[in-house]
Amino acid sequence: MAKPKTIKIRQIGSPIRRPAKQKQMLIGLGLGKMHKVVEVVDTPETRGAIARLPHMVEVVE
Repeated sequence: MAKPKTIKIRQIGSPIRRPAKQKQMLIGLGLGKMHKVVEVVDTPETRGAIARLPHMVEVVE
């Protein structure tokens, strides 16, 4: 069975004074603290969440 493709993302922005939806998306991605790096499965849903939070997350190569 093939291993699913993953990407690493890092939180670069603070969730303080952000809308509740953005905070929930960060938690859904497994983030919540500054400079935390997580590895998530590369799906259209994950890419969509990253696209909605360009000021708070970055893709780590």
